[in-house]
This record gives sequence, structure tokens and C-alpha cells, in this order.
Amino acid sequence: MALVVTRHARDVGLPLAPDELLTDAGGQVAGLGKAAVQSILKDHGIIRTLAEEGGRTSRGSVGNMKKYVAFLNNLHSKKEADLTFIEEWWVQRVRAFFAAGPFFLNYDTSKSLRAVVRDLLAQAQKRQSQFPGTTFAGNMLQHLVGAKLTLLLPAGVEHHGASVADDPSGRPGDFIVEDVAIHVTMLPSEALMQKCDKNLANGLKPVIITTAKGAAMAEGQAELEGIADRVDVFEAEQFLAGNLYEIGKFGGAGRKATAAQLVAEYNKIIEEHETDPSLRIKVTT
Repeated sequence: MALVVTRHARDVGLPLAPDELLTDAGGQVAGLGKAAVQSILKDHGIIRTLAEEGGRTSRGSVGNMKKYVAFLNNLHSKKEADLTFIEEWWVQRVRAFFAAGPFFLNYDTSKSLRAVVRDLLAQAQKRQSQFPGTTFAGNMLQHLVGAKLTLLLPAGVEHHGASVADDPSGRPGDFIVEDVAIHVTMLPSEALMQKCDKNLANGLKPVIITTAKGAAMAEGQAELEGIADRVDVFEAEQFLAGNLYEIGKFGGAGRKATAAQLVAEYNKIIEEHETDPSLRIKVTT
């Protein structure tokens, strides 16, 4: 958002009227999108994609835009608005973003496997809080589950970028295994329950893999939807840790080797299906 608004200010001059930066419906920031962001980055020699959903308007975009416009207008009133410098500052933040990472899986044998997985997801959530509008934690969780399924199933599963929604692609879930539709989410929503209901109508068994907080929410929402006894809800840490034990045949060496295999498969998925290499994981001991 900041890059697009700053470029607009460079093009038309300050001060800006925030309402003129809204679409006719007033619910989105006009001109905000992946193409606009990538065009600006290309001007600075950056050809990598910031994010597949880069620039997409979120619930907070309009409010953030208005605050940012007020900030620029205030600088302008003080004759301190060097827009070329400001744009370059934001571009440097993008460069730093691309240089960030990887995440670290600290395989500490004194800790439970659930604690190891919990620490990994906590790293993603912390980074996500530092970059509002990003979905590091959700992306990581989806691809960890995908990596685990790849290890578990000889035929493997079909992977997609985490920003690719189910409905436009015609998929009934994030992963389909036999007659099971697997949904991976940090926080379940009413829309997810509707997908599960649709799964059931189409003869599929819906499974939700989510956080501890999300599991409680999913069970409550499924109860309201009247499908509580037809949907399986698994807490992500337990789901992943349990399979590290099982695939590793419960042996210490097997667990460690399986954790390394899980990360290797995960990194392969990131390389093939995501545009942000900072999502990669490195194993440390």
C-alpha cells in the first residue's frame, strides 16, 4: 500500500485527498494490486515477486491508507516530503524482507516434538506481526502439513501456493487424499464450515488442521453448523509431532531423521510453489 500511495503522490503531487484514492464503492484502495507493486519494484531493479497477493486490499488497507496520506500531507506542510527518498526507503524494506529468514527448527532432544513444532510456528507468527498483511504462519502450516503428507503417502499429494484459494481453483480443500478433504487454517471461519458442509454433500470426509485456539473455534462452529459429529478437527502441533513419532518408528535416530526429511520436503515445496524464499526452514541442533 505504502509503495503505491507514495508513487501516486510522486505522480500527482501533495497534498493528497484520501477519498480520491478509494474505488467508487469506497471499500478498497484504488490501483492497489500485485501489478502496481511489481511495476514500482521493477523500476528499482527488483524483479522478484513480493507476494502473489501483494498489494491486495485487506480489511485494514483503507484505514492504513488514510493514516499514511495524513502522514505524507503533514510532511508536505512542513516542506519535509522528499517522496523520492520515501519511496527508496520502502524499497529498502522490501530488499530486507527478501533477505530475511530462514526460520529455524531447533531439534532439541530435551524438548517434546510438540514444543519443537510450536517454536517453529511461533517464529512465523512473530515475523508476521512485524509485517502486517502477511501470512507467514498460515503459509508455513499449510506446507508443513503438505510435507508430512508427502512423507506419509507413497504417491504424494498435490501442492499449491498457500495464497491460491480453494474455490477459484475448483479444489474442495487444501489437500485431497482418497475421500478426505483436508483444510489447513490458523483460524477457522464460517466460510470454512460451509466448505466442510459442501464436502459432506459431495461424499467427502472433511478434516480440519489448525492451531489449539483454532481447534476450539472449529468445534464450536461445526456444532452451530450441525456437522460436529461429521468433521474431524486436529490440533496442528499434535498432528505433526505424532507423525514424526510414527514415521520415525518412535526411535530417537528415526525421529531426528524424519524431522530432517520433513524440512527437506517442506523446503522443496517452498521452492516450487512459493515466491518468498524466506519461508524456508533450516534445521539446527
